[in-house]
Amino acid sequence: MSPFPALFISHGAPSIGLDPSPARDFLAGLGNAYERPRAILVISAHYDARRPTLTSGERPETIHDFGGFPDELYRMTYPAPGDPVLAAEIASLLQAAGFEAGGDPARGLDHGAWVPLRLMYPDADIPVIQLSINMAETPDWHFRLGEALAPLRERGVLIIGSGSLTHNLRAVFSGGFQIDSPPPAWVTDFADWMDTHLETGDKDSVLHAVEQAPHGYDNHPTMDHILPLFVAMGAGGSTARRIHHSTTYGALTMDAYAFGGI
Repeated sequence: MSPFPALFISHGAPSIGLDPSPARDFLAGLGNAYERPRAILVISAHYDARRPTLTSGERPETIHDFGGFPDELYRMTYPAPGDPVLAAEIASLLQAAGFEAGGDPARGLDHGAWVPLRLMYPDADIPVIQLSINMAETPDWHFRLGEALAPLRERGVLIIGSGSLTHNLRAVFSGGFQIDSPPPAWVTDFADWMDTHLETGDKDSVLHAVEQAPHGYDNHPTMDHILPLFVAMGAGGSTARRIHHSTTYGALTMDAYAFGGI
């Protein structure tokens, strides 16, 4: 088995599982783009913890961590198995790299994990583990976290950072954007800058994108949805390929990137 790339995907609103869109079509085909993984490790923007924490239960529950969406979404489940043994191995990898990692057998899969995975691997028959971000830590800390995870790519584990290339929900709600609204310049300028620096492997610029890129703080008033990108970059190498490009609700860029691999 060839090493998997480390992926960064923009997961969008939970309703991406229902509403037709280019991003939904992309995710529905992404699982067929690579060999079947032994397991999947997801670093989600919606799992924040003070130390690197892994879901370590045998049957992680489906967490419906959202409100105001159609009832059908709340009836959806993603009954993928966990892998407590692999979670312990990952914790050991992180500990060897100096991180105080541990497991949480009670924690389930949030929508940053199960919504895109339900499109990618609808049979829910591949073990899934989530790893937390830490909003109190820096982009460089998350990059180093990804570097510690890199050996997993040789062991058949698909590493996915799940966030959003741009993520300003206040602008979405206050700006009157619809699902098919065109992106404003402050979104496209940031996304284009990111694409240039990701595809040239300019690690330092990417790690400081929110401060240095045009409209960085407008696109990421909080860091949660960009931090998974830094983990994926650390796990796969600094040079990326853009594997999807689209927008939804005007201000949400749904781009996806592959770091390393084939």
